[in-house]
Amino acid sequence: MVENENYLKETLGIGTTFDIGVRKLSILDKELQIYFLNGLCDSAFIIEVLKELMFLDATEKKQVRIKEQIENRLTHVQVERVKLLNEAVDQLLAGLIVILIEDETEAILVDVRSYPGRGPDEPDTERVVRGARDGFTENLIVNTALTRRRIRDERLRHEIVQVGVRSKTDICIAYIKDIADPEYIETVKKELEGINIDGISMADKVVEEYIVKQGLNPFPLVRYTERPDVTATHLLEGHVVVYVDTSPSVIILPTTFFHHVQHAEEFRQAPLVGTFLRWVRFSGMIFALFILPLWLLMVMQPNLLPEVLEFIGPNETTNVPVFAQIVIAEVGIELLRMAAIHTPSPLATALGLVAALLIGEIAINVGLFIPEVILYVALGAIGTFATPSYELGIALKLSRLALLFAVFIFKVPGFMIGVTLLILFMVSIRPMNTPYLWPFLPFYPKAFLDILFRLSVPIKKKRPKIVNPQNTTKQSAN
Repeated sequence: MVENENYLKETLGIGTTFDIGVRKLSILDKELQIYFLNGLCDSAFIIEVLKELMFLDATEKKQVRIKEQIENRLTHVQVERVKLLNEAVDQLLAGLIVILIEDETEAILVDVRSYPGRGPDEPDTERVVRGARDGFTENLIVNTALTRRRIRDERLRHEIVQVGVRSKTDICIAYIKDIADPEYIETVKKELEGINIDGISMADKVVEEYIVKQGLNPFPLVRYTERPDVTATHLLEGHVVVYVDTSPSVIILPTTFFHHVQHAEEFRQAPLVGTFLRWVRFSGMIFALFILPLWLLMVMQPNLLPEVLEFIGPNETTNVPVFAQIVIAEVGIELLRMAAIHTPSPLATALGLVAALLIGEIAINVGLFIPEVILYVALGAIGTFATPSYELGIALKLSRLALLFAVFIFKVPGFMIGVTLLILFMVSIRPMNTPYLWPFLPFYPKAFLDILFRLSVPIKKKRPKIVNPQNTTKQSAN
């Protein structure tokens, strides 16, 4: 007992760190040491454990099988034994109670975790007019429960692993056993087990970078979501979902470019309405990517404009070149976006007024910008914000800037070569051996039809081939 106590004192820094609690009791003439972590354990549960043990000492006189008597008095759902002290330390730091008994070679663990956190509110970036209002939180247990509530299938698996030598962060791999591809599941597990780092304080983003090896590629290679209904839909299709404790976002694998352009709102409306919303969103994304480079090209080479579009182009000149105006406006909008994120909510309205009325209007009046630059930069920004995936929106902005530079330097050949290189680059992306532009390249007509149109659910009887599902049919033909 003394050796165990000294080991825990040295390992946990008991007496130095304030949040490790210890309570010593004498039960049936045996010394008990109860270790717990303040902040991650519910004090009411700890008091309940102490009451039960004290009541045992007051009522029982037999000093045989003490460990079994103590274990039987613990009125909690999850009680287990552990032989290794380092395992007990890991569980203690996760929020469990560790009970050491004199002359016993096993410790008793009691799960009384009560993590601090917020409620499952609707995520800000994935709001819908119709639909569920709950969203994931920073609590892993709550997140898996929100998914389990929507999929009551006994084949749904939630496998837990720990990543980080020091952080020991819990990561859950979720999949449906008879649907998801076993090889893909093993690949994800292997990548997670291969992570060797002190800690993943940035949670899911660090995990993503280890799994898909993104490098300098700006396009998102995994899909993030904070909605349990979106997660459940992808699980039923055959995807693998990765939950990271302390993160309200989950990672969906594998994903393609077209997974990032869909939104839950489309599936909460009638098929025709959902198709209309999808096309409007696609139009916004095309505007976000091409409107500024094309306008700059027409300004630099007015002879390319047909007669019906001769009104396009600046009617007034300034001392600042048009290309420089566009770059300044693009950087300015990005600065305003950052300022809006970091501005407290009560001041956000004032920031918008300053940006719209003062900066924009005065910049035009003093001759820094021409009105058309503000118009087309704003259209590009709106298209970026209309993109459901925040990561994809940023990637489109960077692609737009690259096309602007290509047009400014090489004009028409620069635009054509830039667009071609962009498409070839996207075709070459294969996160975890998944074609990024599927079902466009390689072309699958039925799957591509499902991208263009929001089809009615009874029509969609097959799961997408991109996830290589074991069970391809999700509803019978009748």
